[in-house]
Amino acid sequence: MPLVEHLRELRNRLAKGVLAIMAVTIVALVYSEDLMKFMTKSVPKCPPNVTSDGGNCAIVSFNTLTAPFTVTIQVSLVAGLVISSPVWLYQLWAFVAPGLHKNEKKYTYAFVGAAVPLFSAGAYLAYLILPISVKVLLSLTPGGSANILSLGDVLDFTLRMVLVFGLAFELPLILVMLNLTGILTGRRMLGWWRGVIMGVFLFGAIITPTTDPVGMLALAGPITLLYFMAVGFSVLNDKRRARNNPDAELDDDEASELDLTPEAIGEIETVPGARALPEQAGAGSTGSGPKQLQSYDDVT
Repeated sequence: MPLVEHLRELRNRLAKGVLAIMAVTIVALVYSEDLMKFMTKSVPKCPPNVTSDGGNCAIVSFNTLTAPFTVTIQVSLVAGLVISSPVWLYQLWAFVAPGLHKNEKKYTYAFVGAAVPLFSAGAYLAYLILPISVKVLLSLTPGGSANILSLGDVLDFTLRMVLVFGLAFELPLILVMLNLTGILTGRRMLGWWRGVIMGVFLFGAIITPTTDPVGMLALAGPITLLYFMAVGFSVLNDKRRARNNPDAELDDDEASELDLTPEAIGEIETVPGARALPEQAGAGSTGSGPKQLQSYDDVT
């Protein structure tokens, strides 16, 4: 198609995706109160007639006049983006897919098919760890002080934890894709195992705001397991690639091994003599011209 047709198709695809997000967002506005209760379920709220003192409980509040409106729109929009993701992701795929080759489509299907469950598993794990994280953070409140939390801050903290855990679970998938494209080998990834484990546990300690090792192990343990699974897959894929192409692991400036085994020389094939030049015609019989031996004269 010409460029104008591509731009028109992109506009139509974007319009369909935006309409799907708006439709789900409008429906989510009706259930916004239930969504906010679900996303703040990890906070131990104070029962009626119970005051917040130290880390026993917390009061979730709106700190500004416009906070109820902005938080409601934020929660509904996030729900619209997540729930309508199959629609706008399909529109994006339908626009890009015609320009991909068959093997590229195969890799894309495999990537999406593995990325969605991994992200969902990370998000679910974050939601399970959130109550522990919140309780540990609230326990640091000194006695005589009340915990009055902004609902917007609680929602931001929840979304940040879910996104971080979900994206962290995509690390092994990225390593596998780099191996399939030939950028990284399984042997090289295996050589990084000490640094990777140290980095994963350090990342888990920083990103999970708990003083106990439960949150760190809950994040670093599965990622470490997934990392070694990705390394095992890459090693097996490298062996398969080496069987099909022995020179697959060589760098561009590295020479391949040559087979220098001598081979037997077969019977010499006779070559017909070339037509003699005018000055060579008849010279072989008189001896005055160049002497020819097997179609080559002595000058040659």
